[in-house]
Amino acid sequence: MDFIGDTKIDFMGRRKSAMVISIILALIGLYAVVSIPLGRANLGTDFEGGVTVQYRFEKPYDIEVIREGLKAGGLVEADLQEISDNSNKLLVRVKRVEKIKGLTDSISLAITTALPANPFTIDRTTEVGPTVGKKLQKDALWAIFISLIGILIYVAWRFEFRFGVAAVIATFHDVLAVLGIIFIVDKEINLLIVTALLTIAGYSLTDTVVVFDRIRENIRKRSGEEFIPLVNRSINEVLRRTIVTSGTTLLVLIALLTRGGEVISDFAFTLCLGVMIGTYSSVFVASPLLLLWKKRGKLIDSD
Repeated sequence: MDFIGDTKIDFMGRRKSAMVISIILALIGLYAVVSIPLGRANLGTDFEGGVTVQYRFEKPYDIEVIREGLKAGGLVEADLQEISDNSNKLLVRVKRVEKIKGLTDSISLAITTALPANPFTIDRTTEVGPTVGKKLQKDALWAIFISLIGILIYVAWRFEFRFGVAAVIATFHDVLAVLGIIFIVDKEINLLIVTALLTIAGYSLTDTVVVFDRIRENIRKRSGEEFIPLVNRSINEVLRRTIVTSGTTLLVLIALLTRGGEVISDFAFTLCLGVMIGTYSSVFVASPLLLLWKKRGKLIDSD
């Protein structure tokens, strides 16, 4: 797999341009974080409460006929989504409802009335009460927060405290950036997306630790070298490993995205974003942050 060869790319020379991109991504992510509790995000029934039912029809259906049938049955707020895998599947969501009991039966009855000659089966049903949804929101935020604290403790113990802070900021940047993009493209934010965000945090940390390992190794070997050339040297030395690892991971995720079905497509899409942004941040976020710290009593050049 040694198809790249030795590189001498001046990554740190591009850090200011990368910083602008990172700030924009982080701001979008912060806007998404603020918008979620205000009800502006496309939250799934996991967080808002409600019912999600996936139907499989024997014959092709007319979604507008079903929509009118649900309205006639008093389910005006129902959200319909066709599943594009030629299997006559339909996803019906009803969010923000106080009464969950019997709602699935009401949806099925309305569809049966609208399409009496097209029998169906129910593939899956998710029912979450509004109180449980609010608790899941809090638990998801705590899960992300605890994971970041764990990253700080681990990297600070394995390397130094400044490495830990840089890794946490880079990981937080990745989570915010991916969440912001998910928010902009109006993907549904549910527990599966939170699982993907936590997975991204772990992947980003792994990639960052590889770069930090080489930086620490070169600090010991080349104690007299200027810090910026040393960081560039370290990143270039692990670049082939990073590209091969990220590339093979992306191949698997693209397979899941294109062939894995509707249920995990958003999960795979989120992970694809995370792998690309995590690889970028280990080079252009985590490493430049080390330049802002003092090294052995002497201020590192942060020009």
